[in-house]
Amino acid sequence: MPELSKAASEFRRARDLLLERREDYDAAMRDFAWPHLDEFNWALEHFDAIGADPGTSQRPALWILEEDGREAIYSFADMSERSNRVANWLRAQGVARGDRIILMLANQVELWDTILAAMKLGAILIPSTPMLGPSDLRDRIDRGHARHVVVRDVDVDKFDDVPGEYTRIAVGSGTEARITEPWLDHAAAYDAPAEFTPDGVTRGDDTLLLYFTSGTTAKPKLVEHTHTSYPVGHLTTMYWIGLQPGDVHLNVASPGWAKHAWSNVFAPWCAEATIFIYNYTKFDADRLLDVMVEKGVATFCAPPTVWRMLIQADLSRVQVPVRELVGAGEPLNPEVIEQVREAWGMTIRDGFGQTETSLQIGNTPGQPVKDGSMGRAVPGFSIVLVDPVTGERGDEGEICIDLAARPVGLMVGYKDDPERNDEVMRDGVYHTGDVGSRDEDGYITYIGRSDDVFKASDYRISPFELESVLIEHDAVAEAAVVPSPDPLRLAVPKAYVVLSSRYEPTRDTALEILRHAREHLPAYKRVRRLEFAELPKTISGKIRRVELRTRETDLRSDPAGGSAPEGEYRDEDFPELRA
Repeated sequence: MPELSKAASEFRRARDLLLERREDYDAAMRDFAWPHLDEFNWALEHFDAIGADPGTSQRPALWILEEDGREAIYSFADMSERSNRVANWLRAQGVARGDRIILMLANQVELWDTILAAMKLGAILIPSTPMLGPSDLRDRIDRGHARHVVVRDVDVDKFDDVPGEYTRIAVGSGTEARITEPWLDHAAAYDAPAEFTPDGVTRGDDTLLLYFTSGTTAKPKLVEHTHTSYPVGHLTTMYWIGLQPGDVHLNVASPGWAKHAWSNVFAPWCAEATIFIYNYTKFDADRLLDVMVEKGVATFCAPPTVWRMLIQADLSRVQVPVRELVGAGEPLNPEVIEQVREAWGMTIRDGFGQTETSLQIGNTPGQPVKDGSMGRAVPGFSIVLVDPVTGERGDEGEICIDLAARPVGLMVGYKDDPERNDEVMRDGVYHTGDVGSRDEDGYITYIGRSDDVFKASDYRISPFELESVLIEHDAVAEAAVVPSPDPLRLAVPKAYVVLSSRYEPTRDTALEILRHAREHLPAYKRVRRLEFAELPKTISGKIRRVELRTRETDLRSDPAGGSAPEGEYRDEDFPELRA
């Protein structure tokens, strides 16, 4: 094994402790301490060391399977050399330390080559989804102060209306699209020298990533992470997933979003595991399950949206070889967990984090799982619940991180937004904006976003709790509950429902669902209005309840309440419910 730098050795010691205590939560909480690294470049000092070690260099680092069966496997040594070449070529094109690069690629090897190369150069990445349009790109160029863009050749036309002096680099897609001036062809990078020498040291607090959030409630914020806050911070994500060296890890996430970096870059490669990618044009639950079996996937992570689609399939048809099942992005409904447990005899372990952080709270390997709970604080994070009115700490309130023991996996802050930073870092804690409750064992249950929780007849309502009951019904594939203004009760819970394929949006279906909710919820939480509709989502797949709340407010602008909009069903419309 090549000699490690002092920083890399400290990083490995912290990592190895978590690997060794994978199923001993108490010991991990007691013994883990964040490594404090004044100088550290994860790509050069950790990743390249794996690629240079004879014992690990030929282990698959990246395995990409295409929908048509084509596949490509790249070892750690391969990725180390490829990223060296890309780094040398980018430097020749003028990319310098501290420059900002918009990276807008799909799940293709050039994405990972460029991520590692930018880290080696000390450049700053602005990950972006290929789903962005010209207006979003103008915002990212302007607010992100980007000097370079690396995009697919099929997306170059989007930049015709994006002014600015920035280097344009295109990655060929194998289609008829051609790369012409002023665009540079990324393929030329692989003719650059295979040996890379950095132009100086990388400090641990140097900026590495600028993430535009998905904007569920407002204009996207610009989150700043460093060469330690994500590469080192995601040791907690590695621990939560339960990754081990040599695992084949499949995470369903799109490039451009933080969860992709969590589980398709940092967590698996911290553990020296293989990142497995299955590219498909349209989600097919049965095919995904078959792929997991065929390719020996050991650890699997998916957002709740994917889990909800998976349980629409016959999970019992296959017995997957997966050792660890986890979910993150939004809370997992208990019904989803139960259906997977019944089919596979395994429990999905929920976890909680944000673009602003690594994994903060989770159900960790080998520990009891309480259905509906996100789990407990993970090693290195001190979680407190703060009453939003009094500011007192207790067992219910806003989920916050105690800054007296500031974790490495917390962002620097929102770039160029001191007022917002003062707001979220006030009173000695980082405010997540999410509300939860904690039981006597330290398990935290999610209640909702602080701006999603509402009052009806003076009772506080958690949309997540109602939604979890709704999706227990076979007709409901997805649901979002929001307050609907009411002249008597101030507001009543209204459900927007996406139906599973076996049901039609009829009066009878609405009656079934409302009856189910009535039978499984106390009277004050009863769903009193229902509408069948597609749910508005961010381009990262999170439900934009703010749009539904605004729609309800607009619909009920008549102080007397007005008549029900077309397509809405109310509980008072059904005499059967009062029988």
